[in-house]
Amino acid sequence: MAYKITDECIACGACVPECPNEAISEGDPIYIIDPNKCTECVGFFDESQCALVCPVASCVPDPAHVESKDELMAKKKRLHPE
Repeated sequence: MAYKITDECIACGACVPECPNEAISEGDPIYIIDPNKCTECVGFFDESQCALVCPVASCVPDPAHVESKDELMAKKKRLHPE
């Protein structure tokens, strides 16, 4: 499942450089995560990096975008062909 950023976001930007898929961008007024690019860091890290670095815990799983680990890995491979 992709992650999303809640209204509790303080727009600090800590999450942006942590995303290996460049799925996080500056919105108005808070940052947003593109669910088409978010892989929950599957294939890169054991945990979602945005959630780890967020000082206010506003990066959370998005129930509107549920995906299996296999689907997330397939998305990662599409985004980063090797």
